[in-house]
Amino acid sequence: MEIFAQRLKELRKEHKKTQKEVAQYLEVGLRAYQFYESATNYPNIPGLIKLADFFDVTTDYLLGRSQERK
Repeated sequence: MEIFAQRLKELRKEHKKTQKEVAQYLEVGLRAYQFYESATNYPNIPGLIKLADFFDVTTDYLLGRSQERK
């Protein structure tokens, strides 16, 4: 699932957000979010949906199941 971590980091940088800002939006700790970007851990399903909504992409795009963002 490294594609998830890569896409998450790429989207965060495109949107000019810090890891802390995204973590606060998700209501998780900074370290938990850092684990997502390092492919050490992954969000739960509600967290995945929140990330997709936050970055305006599909969950399939985040998970690497699609190349299309919408």
